[in-house]
Amino acid sequence: METISWNDFEKVELRAGTILEVLDFPEARKPAYKLKVDFGPLGIKQSSAQITKNYSKEELPGRQIMGVVNFPKKQIATFMSEFLVTGFSDENGDIVLATIDKPVPNGSKLV
Repeated sequence: METISWNDFEKVELRAGTILEVLDFPEARKPAYKLKVDFGPLGIKQSSAQITKNYSKEELPGRQIMGVVNFPKKQIATFMSEFLVTGFSDENGDIVLATIDKPVPNGSKLV
């Protein structure tokens, strides 16, 4: 593991956002959803997330997640991703979302 400086960490814009909408993403190579997330003053951003094994579309709206919002946009199949959804691999390699256990304002930065 590489050690980074505090200045390196401060460059990463890890922000809180609330999932507004979840859509199927059949064009993706691996099963995924398209997410629309409200990041408060940063606006509504979209991303894809390979979280179909652990989450149904119906249970995600309203959930607060953490996303990296200062990466460049990335083309994923027919879709332009505007932020990185964060999570951890479970024992099967399926993604579990990094979530927030108490509500914070959308757009709040991880400190």
